[in-house]
Amino acid sequence: MDRRYLVVLGALITQFMIIGLFFVYSLLIKELELEFGWSRTTLSIGASIAGMAMGVFAIMGGRLSDLFGPRIVLTFTGLIYGLGYASISQISEPWHLYLICGLFLGLGMSTHDVVTLGAIARWFPNRKGLMTGVVKSGTAAGQVILPPTAAYLIATSGWRDAVLTLGLAAAVLLVIGAQFMRQPPKPAASATPQTSGMDFAEVKRTRNFWIMCCVQFMFFTTLMTIPLHIAVHGMDLGMSQGTAAGLLSFLGASSVVGRLGIGMFADKLGGRTAYLLCFLPMIAALTMLIFTEVHWMIFALITLYGAAHGGLFVVVAPTIAELFGTKAHGTIFGVVVFFGTIGGAIGPIFAGQVFDRTGGYDFAFAGLAILMTTALVLTRFLPGKN
Repeated sequence: MDRRYLVVLGALITQFMIIGLFFVYSLLIKELELEFGWSRTTLSIGASIAGMAMGVFAIMGGRLSDLFGPRIVLTFTGLIYGLGYASISQISEPWHLYLICGLFLGLGMSTHDVVTLGAIARWFPNRKGLMTGVVKSGTAAGQVILPPTAAYLIATSGWRDAVLTLGLAAAVLLVIGAQFMRQPPKPAASATPQTSGMDFAEVKRTRNFWIMCCVQFMFFTTLMTIPLHIAVHGMDLGMSQGTAAGLLSFLGASSVVGRLGIGMFADKLGGRTAYLLCFLPMIAALTMLIFTEVHWMIFALITLYGAAHGGLFVVVAPTIAELFGTKAHGTIFGVVVFFGTIGGAIGPIFAGQVFDRTGGYDFAFAGLAILMTTALVLTRFLPGKN
């Protein structure tokens, strides 16, 4: 098999397990709420800590991948993530959850995009958008398969055994996936698509870099909040746990369309247009979620949202390569992701506070829609593809 496609396989496995299990946390909220009586804000803080730690560690992970290659980095962080997830089965206090989220889940999540998508940009310099979409379809597969699997395990063996089983399986699969990851061989020529571009010292002085950071902050707030709260929102509106898990699966399945479609658009039309194609349907879905409690309509809106959600996970890495080249891709991507995870840390807590104070999520959906509209306006200042 072509060496490049083994790298794609390793990246797919990594994406499948890391984000698929993160989506499962949405189902755990109700279980932990019932067993311990913890508030939505308390439970949201755990996910926010993981998101913030992901951003901090992503800077380091991107740099280490640039220096030592993706295999070593992903082996370590994959093992940490799986064992950390399994250890959630032993918690009895909020600080237990926070410690696990910060030290284990955050570290494990920090490299799933920065390292895998950086490698893909280097292996596929002329098809980086499309191949990024293919790899991020692994995330979508995890979102489709793992929440219903977790719901079944929770129903049959309880949430503690379910989490233990899923975490240990993740540790094994993530370590296996990491072994397929490699950097491309160094080219003989001094300047090729794999290595050309600006270094980070140059990049951080550009306006486009700071626009990317601000836009990442704005949309990542939504991308971390909706998957965490949408299933429990469905249960609040009378859905069973299995049906609510279906919301996550619909989100994941529809995101495949966004990941592949936007991946192709990013190559042909450029990053700015790809961003705009994601923001418009997402703003529409968030706005309409405020006004409906009908179950089938929520599924329809989550399907619309999911396509945009998936596309936004694809567009960032190719746009960075488009604007700045791939010379310091991992480092640049890591810093951009860090700014996103600041928003990703704030969003879930904000939504939890809204629920605890109002008994619903309407004001949270409205706030996210406003933030996404601001991101759309800001993206217009990025250069179009030549």
